[in-house]
Amino acid sequence: MNNIHASLRRLDLNLLLVFDAVYRHRSVTVAADELAMSASALSHALARLRQSLADELFVRVGQAMRPTVRAEQLAVPIAGALRQLSDGLAETGRFDPASSDRTFVISATDYTSFAVLPRFLAHMQRLAPRLRFRIVYASEKVAVDELAAGRIDFALGYTEGDDTLPSGIDDFDWFSDQYVVIARRDHPRIHCTLSLDAYLAERHVVVTPWNETRGAIDYVLDRLALRREVAVQLPSVLAAPFIIADTELIMTVPHHAAQALSGVAPVTLYPTPFAIPPYTLKVYCHAKHARSDAHAWLRQALLNTVP
Repeated sequence: MNNIHASLRRLDLNLLLVFDAVYRHRSVTVAADELAMSASALSHALARLRQSLADELFVRVGQAMRPTVRAEQLAVPIAGALRQLSDGLAETGRFDPASSDRTFVISATDYTSFAVLPRFLAHMQRLAPRLRFRIVYASEKVAVDELAAGRIDFALGYTEGDDTLPSGIDDFDWFSDQYVVIARRDHPRIHCTLSLDAYLAERHVVVTPWNETRGAIDYVLDRLALRREVAVQLPSVLAAPFIIADTELIMTVPHHAAQALSGVAPVTLYPTPFAIPPYTLKVYCHAKHARSDAHAWLRQALLNTVP
């Protein structure tokens, strides 16, 4: 313990806020804005931190500040320590959603953002008008390290039935949805209904947000000893309705998303011609935040807002 204290005594702990902001934003200017500092003052603080830790920490590459190996090693423990300290100080007064101006960070795919977040955020404007939300792109199904480090408060997403969550990650079912098929309204071969043979005869669009090699529906077809032809694989759902509307390709998506997509492009919805387990959207958080009034309140608010 004495050695730990000795290390801390040599370091201005305010500089850890500088490190965390530069690491998250990869920008001196943006980090300075967040911390209400001038860019010059932040640069001086970063120079002091580099001297204290005997490492360059961040190297400019083009317009971005790229972390060194040492910075990557420090990022998770520093972020975790700052979040625990912030939570601890916040809990000295009970969380009041009506007056709090706290910022919550939520990771989500673009599907989740456009399909389910609008209603939740509208709900928050009524219940907690001063709360702030930063939505970041979900770079993986469950952002375990991000949750553990406190860089995000909640992750919205789903796991397959046989996925195993790491220790410390709690998951809560948000809502379930049935899959449907979407096709252009004047599709030359699909009219009132869609048979299994017709489904398999068409070519498909698949969204794989984490660069998976296959979509979830392909694994369902595997169990039925069936196979479809994937013509286009996308990392984002936003282009999908326009591709469907302008081609003869079809796509299998959750019903709620399909309804939202049909509002921006001329597509028609069809029941799937084979059984598919429901799509269940989940809320993930880290167990170490469970005692926080703020986290508990927002988690329940999420779960209570069914799209």
